[in-house]
Amino acid sequence: MPGKRILMLTGEFTEEYEIFVYQQAMEAVGHTVHVVCPDKNAGDVIKTSLHDFEGDQTYTEKLGHYALINKTFSDAEKQLDQYHAVYCAGGRGPEYIRTDKRVQAMVRHFHETKKPIFTICHGVQILIAVDGVVRGKKVAALAACEPEVTLAGGTYIDLTPTEAYVDGTMVSAKGWTALAAFIRECLKVLGTEIRHA
Repeated sequence: MPGKRILMLTGEFTEEYEIFVYQQAMEAVGHTVHVVCPDKNAGDVIKTSLHDFEGDQTYTEKLGHYALINKTFSDAEKQLDQYHAVYCAGGRGPEYIRTDKRVQAMVRHFHETKKPIFTICHGVQILIAVDGVVRGKKVAALAACEPEVTLAGGTYIDLTPTEAYVDGTMVSAKGWTALAAFIRECLKVLGTEIRHA
């Protein structure tokens, strides 16, 4: 089976692990991941963030590595039919790219064509910005996003930090500590089989 094309939506200060680990895992098994950010071109970089829980009431944030944008945003906009799935990485990027009408149109395309939608951590904020995407769905995300999921008509699923949840072709998880389970479930939805000899 040929590899699939996955569109990854990012913004400045998107969670580093949720970009790098996801992209490399998918590419390791033959899929193509196009990392895009509004108004960025292939070859540009974005700053990423590293979030952690260190005993405070909320997460802390540190500057991560630069992430390479490998697909020009405007080109991806014109080629949505070529993608098999969309992935909304978390961190701080989603809170501002979700207001971009072009990003909303991209998400709407995947929702209306019933293609797989993958979301982790704050990535659900991008989905919530498009009416109907999470309505009637069971969705995991960072706990701070629970009110938004509920107000958008979804059911928030409170997973452990290492679990992922599948509702149809939507895969979701709380955050980067769940990447192993999240990636495994995304691969299943994509029809990817990994066999050990």
